[in-house]
Amino acid sequence: MFSQTAEYAMRAIVWLAEHRDNEKMFGHREISRGTKVPESYLPKILNSLVKADLVISKRGAGGGFRLSRDPVAISLLQVMNAVDPLQRIHSCPLKLKAHKSQLCPVHAKLDATLAEVEKTLANSTIQEVLYQPNFPHPLRE
Repeated sequence: MFSQTAEYAMRAIVWLAEHRDNEKMFGHREISRGTKVPESYLPKILNSLVKADLVISKRGAGGGFRLSRDPVAISLLQVMNAVDPLQRIHSCPLKLKAHKSQLCPVHAKLDATLAEVEKTLANSTIQEVLYQPNFPHPLRE
């Protein structure tokens, strides 16, 4: 349901949240190793997260990336919208004239499902993803 890009962005945000320590910055190579996101693709994702104000970047010596705010203030929807926004259905994807004024029952049902997914992502924070007792974390070795 979610793109590979959205998955990679979630991994990067969670990794940065786990490694928050005294404003330390991390290079994309280190983040790539920790998240198993391809090193060549990660800068594009990180730049999108910077544009969305979820991550801070600094160039030069001592530079890198870190979260812009506490993980409790970052929703899964914000991360997703930064790289690959969830596409709601506002008009007939088939461009049928009969469905011009309202969605057909199938597309209305699909959009309602997308609305629920959007709501769940908006109400779920990175903090909640980080700390779930008795659940092994996929990025920890």
